[in-house]
Amino acid sequence: MDKQKTILIVEDEVAMAELLKARLETAGFHAHVETTGGGGLSYAAEHRPDLVLLDLRLPDIDGYRVCRELRRIYHPWDVPVLMLTAMAQPIDELRGFAHGADVYLTKPFQAEELLKSVNLLVGVS
Repeated sequence: MDKQKTILIVEDEVAMAELLKARLETAGFHAHVETTGGGGLSYAAEHRPDLVLLDLRLPDIDGYRVCRELRRIYHPWDVPVLMLTAMAQPIDELRGFAHGADVYLTKPFQAEELLKSVNLLVGVS
């Protein structure tokens, strides 16, 4: 990679956030963790990440709203959003795409699938 890509992880489960961060950093990305939707939005507004990896169940505001706000901030598709959640019903996935997700993956996930999606979204081959 020419420039190290920054991935913003918005995940309230600390163990999951640390696992994601470790996997992404091993793959050559810079990963930053926020544990609330508000924290994620603040970070994204101040530092333009190359990708947001977003959980839906957050302690303050849900991931759907975070995604809508990210789309508003970044006019509307400049920063890709990968929703990674335990919400696995078809209606949840449809809502994710309706709120602006580029990719919707459910937990548990395969690390290879996650990394393929991340690389695709940030333009790394």
